[in-house]
Amino acid sequence: MSRPVTLFTGQWADLPLTELAEKAATWGYDGLELACWGDHLDVLRAAEDPDYCVAQREMLQSHGLDVWAISNHLVGQAVCDQIDERHQLILPSRVWGDGNPEGVRARAAEEMKLTARAAANFGVTVVNGFTGSSIWHLLYSFPPVSDEMIDAGFFDFAERWNPILDVFDEVEVYFGLEVHPTEIAFDIVTAERALDALGNRSAFGFNYDPSHLAYQGVDCVDFILRFGSRIYHTHMKDVWWSDHPKPSGVFGGHLPFGHADRYWDFRSLGRGYVPFEEVVRALNRVGYEGPLSVEWEDAGMEREHGAAEACDFVRALEFPRSETAFDSAFSDSS
Repeated sequence: MSRPVTLFTGQWADLPLTELAEKAATWGYDGLELACWGDHLDVLRAAEDPDYCVAQREMLQSHGLDVWAISNHLVGQAVCDQIDERHQLILPSRVWGDGNPEGVRARAAEEMKLTARAAANFGVTVVNGFTGSSIWHLLYSFPPVSDEMIDAGFFDFAERWNPILDVFDEVEVYFGLEVHPTEIAFDIVTAERALDALGNRSAFGFNYDPSHLAYQGVDCVDFILRFGSRIYHTHMKDVWWSDHPKPSGVFGGHLPFGHADRYWDFRSLGRGYVPFEEVVRALNRVGYEGPLSVEWEDAGMEREHGAAEACDFVRALEFPRSETAFDSAFSDSS
């Protein structure tokens, strides 16, 4: 059976879920990956009221849609981050509170525990999201950054996330970190280190997204082969980068997405440089059977057109793995 094709609702949180569900069904999606913001999924209600979860599911099912994962990137970001005024723009007021950084981090951690319980009540086993990082600002090593400073960042990550993951274990839900710049893991090397910091506990794995690896120069196919058993969910998102020098580079020059001087930009699926044929073959190789969730971003394209063409692109690309050798018909069966 082919893997379900879903749409991540994070970029559509300005629309009521009922409206988005109707649109997604007409575009051809099998389901939605629900973001825990807008009115798409209320974490507190879902964690405390199973009837709310039933009602949300029934509404989606009325459009022929299912849910395999929920996502709480915005709150997860605040668990380990160095908190500033940017976070107030993305956090629920109950998490932001008075804005005291340690208080924000503590409340974000409690909200992520509730998100695990919300997922369990909703009947899904994966929560995707971010972790934040206390050491992202140390990425470029000048002034010189000591090994001890980096070690402390991974220790801080483990100290803050292990209690959260205890709740994930309790309710039998997995957390999938979207490996991404600004997170504790943003490439293969740091993904391995994040797993090590947590003692390789099974509650923690990855929401695989090739776009955030490819423009950095990280082998996005090798990531699948290295971490296959820890890929709990998959985003399908494309990215383009220039084949000649630009006024800004990988760091973006503080330019907004879509600016003509950017070296790279997210593109609608099939219009960038992610090697999706090899991505799908690698997912087949490691036995990934979860959703292929379209995270649609393209500053130069009307989004409803893009969401529809992205669904068609994934449908055309997707194929089941072979259970037999193609040349088995020629083998001696006597």
